Amino acid sequence: MALPPVPDYPMPSPDQLPPSRVDWRCTPARAALLVHDMQAHYLAPYPETASPRRELIANTASLCHAARAAGIPVFWSVARPAADRAERGLLWDFWGAGMAGDGGRLVAPLAPSADEGTVVKHRYSAFHRTDLLHRLAAAGRDQLVICGVYAHIGVYATACDAFMSDVAPFLVADAVAAFSPEQHLGALRLAAGQCAAVLTATQILTSWS
Repeated sequence: MALPPVPDYPMPSPDQLPPSRVDWRCTPARAALLVHDMQAHYLAPYPETASPRRELIANTASLCHAARAAGIPVFWSVARPAADRAERGLLWDFWGAGMAGDGGRLVAPLAPSADEGTVVKHRYSAFHRTDLLHRLAAAGRDQLVICGVYAHIGVYATACDAFMSDVAPFLVADAVAAFSPEQHLGALRLAAGQCAAVLTATQILTSWS
């Protein structure tokens, strides 16, 4: 089951961001960055040279660069091709067999450094059946900045799981993407109202400088 093509749409502007219920401040001493599922399979539906893909990749790269410069741990979540339908579980009913071939490769220029951890996902949330929470605790981190795809599916599920583990999630509004502007903004509204602080990449970068 192929992912649907996504028409280009503009990233949300700062004045479109929903108000957050919290006034958390993201600090280098407490934060970690999660680059969520920035793989060829998941980005294939987006036009390569248009929004939101262009800003999604550029802002994610900027966040990675700034995190490394500030000594902030960077984690990467990736999916792998399922061996069979049983392993894929209910994901099969919604999305079919999933990625194949080289669909698991990260999109250029994104790539983890040698000391950055990767978690292999099993379901929407990057916490489900992974050791991400343990890794955050081992690094002494209780804030998680999340960028990547998809805002309304795995990114949101991961933010909810972080919140329920008392890890404060920060969703980067212009470093995530969805299948439509409505779904993108809808995910931001849900997160801001229920479980996360929603900020722009510029706001996050400023807090780390």
